Amino acid sequence: MRRTPALIVGGGLAGAATAIGLARAGLPHLLVERSRETGDAICGGFLSWRTLETLADLGIDPDTLNPERVTRARIYAGTRRADAALPRPAVSVTRHRLDTVMLAEAARLGTPVERGVTVREIDGMTVRTADGATFAPDALFLASGKHDVRGMARPEGARGADPTLGLRVRIAPSPALRAALDGGIELHLFDRGYAGLAMQEDGTANLCMAVHRSRLQAAGSPAQLLDALGREMPALGEWVALIDGRAPIDAIANVPYGWRQRAGVDATFRLGDQAGVIPSLAGEGMGIALASGAAAADAYVRGGPASAARWQEDFARRLARPIGIASIVRQVAESTRAAWLLPLMRPSLIQVIANATRIGQT
Repeated sequence: MRRTPALIVGGGLAGAATAIGLARAGLPHLLVERSRETGDAICGGFLSWRTLETLADLGIDPDTLNPERVTRARIYAGTRRADAALPRPAVSVTRHRLDTVMLAEAARLGTPVERGVTVREIDGMTVRTADGATFAPDALFLASGKHDVRGMARPEGARGADPTLGLRVRIAPSPALRAALDGGIELHLFDRGYAGLAMQEDGTANLCMAVHRSRLQAAGSPAQLLDALGREMPALGEWVALIDGRAPIDAIANVPYGWRQRAGVDATFRLGDQAGVIPSLAGEGMGIALASGAAAADAYVRGGPASAARWQEDFARRLARPIGIASIVRQVAESTRAAWLLPLMRPSLIQVIANATRIGQT
């Protein structure tokens, strides 16, 4: 059995942010990550203005991620459209790039990182891995993202009767895409789902969707769903037509949008999607992951393992407003009401909603 004062499970955004905080404070810790190489998680890739502030506090320069800024949003519902400037500039970036930069900064500051370590089960403060190893930390930081770990799984009821799946496909660079998405993002609303489109630092366009299982089943397959949506929504169809038929469509099932971990447990910090899952149309999922890691590290520095329970409850309260508002917006966006409400969406109202769905500072 291996002992460590602090064990971080997961090397994504929440885990790396925690590691940076603990390394800066000079506190001993260990980060374990299941992947041997940094992948490209299914994600919209949107970093809000508030998230850029968190990154700056962590020592990450947004220009190293993508020097281009996102300043406007275009929203479609059927054949209708609304445009608005974002409250402040944002950034679009691949998760591969962001995760690489974040983990490199943690390692530079002294974080020991062990890769290829898959945590299979957590029983109290005993952590068991796929290769039979056992860890016994004094404090546990669970940053496994959307993937649940046995013994710490989020409740089945959080997924709902018609659970949501995340789908992602990359569109190869093209002059038409670059001209359309230069400085902007698109959000396409449809029955039982929505799709976001953004140009990322590598020149590809990231088409990321959240769709209810019933809608996918009605279409037959992810490729057939994209084809059907392309015919149903001309603005989206223009980009669907550019998708290479050989391009992989990545998927993740049963995303519990709207869920929060409200109760705390001594010595255990649940971070990122393990703390709360905001509907992805808000574009604040990465912001929540980074904010949770930074805040949990700060709580641990000040109060040690005993601070975990109180911190978790406080962080759940911070998530209440953005997740609550985003959940209401999502209900409208995924219904037939979206098309007739969209003309009423003035730019000022879109900006109010955009600001209201950001996680607040402590």
